[in-house]
Amino acid sequence: MSGHSKWATIKRHKAKMDAARSSVISKALRDITLAAKHGGGNPDGNLRLKIAIERARDANVSLDSINRAIKRGIGEGDGGPIEELTYECYGPGGTAILVEAATDNRNRTAGEVRYILSKHGGKLAEMGSVAWMFDQKGLITVEKEGLSEDDALAMAIDAGAEDMETEDDVYEIYTAPADVFEVSQRLAQAGAKIQNAELTQVPKTTVVLDGEDAAKMVRLLEALEEHDDVSKVHSNFDMSDETAASIPE
Repeated sequence: MSGHSKWATIKRHKAKMDAARSSVISKALRDITLAAKHGGGNPDGNLRLKIAIERARDANVSLDSINRAIKRGIGEGDGGPIEELTYECYGPGGTAILVEAATDNRNRTAGEVRYILSKHGGKLAEMGSVAWMFDQKGLITVEKEGLSEDDALAMAIDAGAEDMETEDDVYEIYTAPADVFEVSQRLAQAGAKIQNAELTQVPKTTVVLDGEDAAKMVRLLEALEEHDDVSKVHSNFDMSDETAASIPE
């Protein structure tokens, strides 16, 4: 998969430390609301919701808060409707960024995303000028423990996946967008331990940065991902192992 990058690996490792951040709870609840909005409020029939609930529980989100988020997603709870938005952006060194956000106040979110970009050497792009650089894919993250690469690949093929990459501690399995949850269910039935299943944007090609440009880009991506209203950040940014090792955590 040409779009995989060192940033994707760094981001996954950083996510393990996110439980210490206050934004994790609000993001977890927003994921639940969106999952319920698109697939209904029953986790038994909505794998996206089931995964979102499990992540919320890992972040010590209360059951009452989870239930309120589900009700909001199906239109029965308090608060205004959640609107999903995508911002197309440019980053340092000519990199491309897609920012997915979910908000009940689009003007506030747009202004804050614009401020983050300007602070870290980025800017908003015109609609359509960045999105074409990415392909939407389903991404399923499977735990490596107890599962060999050959067995994981065989399971992925049997389940209808398109591609698989092996990382330090997980297998990343790619599918057609419409197939992600069906394939993840087949993998789970075959014994795979699913960490996550979601839609992602894979860059068709990557832009390699080094030095200060790479450091600025990492800071920009981190600032965007830390924003409460931001759901996902995708980029065509890549860097060498040496550059990645030189950037402080």
